[in-house]
Amino acid sequence: MTKVTISDVAKEAGVSTMTVSRVLNGKGELRADTRKRVLRAIEKLNYRPNAVARSLATRRTRTLGLTVPDITNPIFPEIVRGAEEAAWQAGYTIVLSNTVEDLDREAAAIERLEDSRVDGVILCSARLPDNRLLPLLKRHSSVVLVNRAAASETIGIVQIDDAYGAMRAIHHLLASGRSKIGLLAGPPASQSAAKRLRGFIDAHETTGQQVDTSRIERCFPDEDGGVRATKALLERHPKLDALVCYNDLVAVGALQACAELGMAVPDNLAIIGCDDIRLASLVSPALTTLRVDKRQLGERAVTILIDMLEGRSKPQTVIIKPELIVRQSAP
Repeated sequence: MTKVTISDVAKEAGVSTMTVSRVLNGKGELRADTRKRVLRAIEKLNYRPNAVARSLATRRTRTLGLTVPDITNPIFPEIVRGAEEAAWQAGYTIVLSNTVEDLDREAAAIERLEDSRVDGVILCSARLPDNRLLPLLKRHSSVVLVNRAAASETIGIVQIDDAYGAMRAIHHLLASGRSKIGLLAGPPASQSAAKRLRGFIDAHETTGQQVDTSRIERCFPDEDGGVRATKALLERHPKLDALVCYNDLVAVGALQACAELGMAVPDNLAIIGCDDIRLASLVSPALTTLRVDKRQLGERAVTILIDMLEGRSKPQTVIIKPELIVRQSAP
């Protein structure tokens, strides 16, 4: 079947190819009857503009790059879902990169998105240090960071108030009579982890509690990381009575470690997670956790980025406070 061209549409409508182009791109002043003739011709011939040709002419591809550190972590598919929905509604598509918690793959993904000619980039929970990340971001005209800050007025930011969330968790545990609280702090390259650590320390200091840094254990942000970190921490501090975990997957690992060690949750050890993924309410005991609207993170990031691309606003910073959801693991 012969592909319909812009010349075919022009001939059918009795206008020039330039006029058809103006209708397609919404540019230039045209008489209403001329525009209607062109639109009727497009519909009749079932004409679809060549996306490559349009991107060369407009220097826009209407695609957005999105990176996540681990697509198997349930929080990130929800963020991607929100981003894709917002992008679709605005006429954009998403190019997704999964960096598998690897700094070199994250850097390569940002470079490849430049080669893919995406209009803008969203980096979710970027792990690269500023001295590697910021030079890479300068190659892109518009950037939004999710769960990551940057000292740049040209970058949009959507963040969870992780320090507030950690403080909220500690205050809840202290109010319920817990006093020997440990922290499974997540990966050292994570800004969210650093802020939760800050909140953990601040909550102890502001309530007159002694901060024992030996109760803090770094961990990989998944179930296995939670198992290993919990066992290591309990070996050092067998009388811990509560754990605040980097995320819900780590908290599930903590539950597994307690089961293997014969410790009852919450009687011997209260456990609080973070993110409120679907699994959090399904495990036994169900997890007390810090809830964030994960789809909202993706939606807001895309909205900010498209507003930047289309000149409607300058880069914005949005900070979202998590909500403590109390369940059986830390009543």
